[in-house]
This record gives sequence, C-alpha cells and structure tokens, in this order.
Amino acid sequence: MFTYFFKKEDFTSEKKVILQNEHFTIETFRYASGIEAVNMINSKGHVTILPYYGQMIWDVVFNGKSLTMDHMFKQPKKGKEVVDTYGCFAFHSGLLANGCPSAEDTHALHGEFPCADMDTSYLTFTDDAVTIHSMYEYVKGFGEHYEAHPHVTLEKACTQLEISLEVENLSNYQPMPLQYMCHMNYAYVEGAKMTQNIPDEAFRLRTSIPDHVKPTAEWTQYMKELDESGEMIRELTRPDMYDPEICFFGEQLHDYVDQANFEMETADETFFIQFDPTEFPYSTRWLLHNADQKVAAFSLPGTCLPEGHLAAKEAGSLILLKPHEKRSFTVVTGIKS
Repeated sequence: MFTYFFKKEDFTSEKKVILQNEHFTIETFRYASGIEAVNMINSKGHVTILPYYGQMIWDVVFNGKSLTMDHMFKQPKKGKEVVDTYGCFAFHSGLLANGCPSAEDTHALHGEFPCADMDTSYLTFTDDAVTIHSMYEYVKGFGEHYEAHPHVTLEKACTQLEISLEVENLSNYQPMPLQYMCHMNYAYVEGAKMTQNIPDEAFRLRTSIPDHVKPTAEWTQYMKELDESGEMIRELTRPDMYDPEICFFGEQLHDYVDQANFEMETADETFFIQFDPTEFPYSTRWLLHNADQKVAAFSLPGTCLPEGHLAAKEAGSLILLKPHEKRSFTVVTGIKS
C-alpha cells in the first residue's frame, strides 16, 4: 500500500493528476468557491470528493450517469450548515446531534459535521483500490472533544463505493452524545421501484412536520391517505405529491436481518445500499420532487431517527460514548453489477 498526503498546492483552478496507473486516475482541483476537490476515476466512472469540507461526496458518476440528486448549486459553497451547500451525493450527518431540530433543540440542521473543516487528508492506494481519508478534531473548552476519520474507497472496474466513518470520544472523563446518519441523496428516477429485505411492518410514515416543510392542502390529504393505508411508497409515480417531502422511518432493523439491503430499480440499472443494522438500527426513506430539487433517498442509514437531539434522547436512541470509546460505521452503495 502507498500513501500520498495532500498538499494545498495540489489544489488549483486547473485539474492536476497526482496518480495514474492501469486502473485509476486521481485528479485534484479547486472550485471557484475555493473548496478543494478530488476526482477518483476508474474505468466505470468517477467520484468527486471534498476532502477538507466534511469529506462530502459531491458527485458520483457511473456508466455515464450521475447518481446525485437534482439541486440548485452549480458548485459546492462555503457555509456553516448543510443547507448552505445542499447539492452533494452524500454527507456525514451528526455527530453530536443530527436530523431536523425541534423548536427546543439548539443544533443546526443535520449537526456540526457536514461542513466541518477537516484538519488533514491523504490518499492510500493498492493495485485494486483507492481510499481518500480525512481527519477532524472537534474540541470546545468546557464541552465535547472528539476525533473523526471519514474515508471513501473506490475499487477498480467497479460501480460502487464504500463510505466509512470512525469516531472516538477524546474526553478523559465525560461521555459524548453521538447521533450519526450516512445521508445519501440519490437521483429521482420516475417510475423507479424501491425494495428492501426488511418487512414493511418495520416502517412507518413520518407524521411530524419540521419547520422547513410547508404543507399544502393536497399534500395534507395525500399524507392522510398514506397514514390510513399503512403502506410504504414503493414506486415513484406521484411526483406531484412529493412536494413537500415525504419520509418513512424504519426502526430496530437488527431485529429482522443481519445485513440490510435496499434497492431502487430503474429501467436501466439498480441502485443499492448495504449496511450492518447493528451499526445502523434505523433507516429513513426521503422523497422530494419540485422544480428546484429532486431526490429519492431510498435509504438513509442512521443510529437514530432524524428528528433532532432531544427526540433521540427521549426515544432512548441517543448513543453515549464513554471516554476514549470508538464507534465505526460503513455503508456500501452504488449500481448493482
């Protein structure tokens, strides 16, 4: 295995190849907004990662097609919370709090980590795979102290990627609250069919209404019909009813399977998401379709539901990491071969 530590001079307005072999090309560049980016390229496509900006995965393109949601951003934008740059394929939601804050919560939407400035970033590669690693230390006087290591792996001639994160509570005496969701924003494809190896009984419609959701009369009636039927949306056939957003919550997934498998089948290919339900006992299905944003997040694996810090605390799903305790999380996703 070889290691390459990124340097600031690697990132300019012109793309620069820092690694090229039989299976991979690695390019670095800087967006006009000033945000550094890396293209990991194999024979099937490329993955664009922001190594110093929350290690967001800005875009994924396989077989000539972007897997990323439709959005309003021409490029990633510097911001303090994820809505300032909501156009990426995936981001790490959390870690001290995540999801939509309630009126009583004090955290930003999806927490402090999505737009965090990573301290370091480097590349490891073998003949078969390339991995981008980043590291972030969060520390507050009289507050929390942790270190997080997100990384993304792309294998040769492959249409999938592995997204991982490890976090350690660096406090010498106090427990650390932990909420984490791997937030993957897949493209909306009309007529796509969504399935999973978990029974519908594990899922329920979200009936709470976050502040950013503005109900219409038609949407309210449709939600009432969904709630009364108890059925999940399995096929994307009602885009007019997916604005505002619609969410389904899956809970205690480890009671049903040893490995969670979610798929979204289109006319051309099948997207998939796999994860260990002991790491992620919860999954959210998030659908949104309007003239500005279109997304079919058919599974967002999480340690809790995305309804804010206080809701997780009340539900008993808030993790408390002991001093120097670590947790690791891994998701495999992409196009099924």
